[in-house]
Amino acid sequence: MKITKKIAAVLGALAIGCAAFALDGRTVMQNADNVEKPKFTRAQVQMILIEKSGASETRVIDEWGKNENGLSTMVMQFNSPASVKGTRFSQQENGGGKADTKFIFLPDVGTVRPVAASQGSSSFMGSDATYDDMSTRDVDEDMHELLAETEAKGQFKNCAKVKSTPKDAKSSQYAYRISWVDKDTWVPVYVEMYSKKNGKVCKTLEVKNLKVIKGYPTPLENEMTNLETGHKTRLVMSEERLKFDEPINPAYFSKGFLQNGKVAK
Repeated sequence: MKITKKIAAVLGALAIGCAAFALDGRTVMQNADNVEKPKFTRAQVQMILIEKSGASETRVIDEWGKNENGLSTMVMQFNSPASVKGTRFSQQENGGGKADTKFIFLPDVGTVRPVAASQGSSSFMGSDATYDDMSTRDVDEDMHELLAETEAKGQFKNCAKVKSTPKDAKSSQYAYRISWVDKDTWVPVYVEMYSKKNGKVCKTLEVKNLKVIKGYPTPLENEMTNLETGHKTRLVMSEERLKFDEPINPAYFSKGFLQNGKVAK
């Protein structure tokens, strides 16, 4: 009888221990937010805009990124085609629940302009991503419900499935999002975005090629699909042109570079 009680006590302790380490929705999304990022990143990206008919246009972009004190800054320069050449965009994460700071330089306008919060739902450069889609979002701006601890999604067989609902409905253009987060890398590899108008999936974001490079999980190809229009945006990063943790001239992150695209040697 005493042995039975001891076994029961051990099993109970194990159960409590397992419960303590069980995943919940917030933990999954916090793990995704905590994925280590390079101090510096330099990349070349192809943005492929695909019409419902299948017709496409490819844009070539240079990107520079840095991470300091857990906050990221990113600068993009469009190099082709001629219709967008010379366009430059910057986004700086502020943290503490504050909105990212964004600026854009359009050659036709000729000056650097801030991107206002009211433009959040506008398309970024004709893509299926809005300015808000590109913004960083604090984990605690949403309520996170774990829908499945382990579920396969496409090529990724070990995903946690989480529903994220804004605590303040006005803070997001979507009613909620459902994410499949690869537990081997903690990268969200598939996201469904649900419309406030009809509660249906309006857009999806799918990682098609994920590779760990120099210890950093890196989505080399992803695709956003607007289910309402049939339009798609595919981003393909050149692995050959990708550089991590190599110092970048601070001038790339200045308003001067946004204005004239020049960096003093």
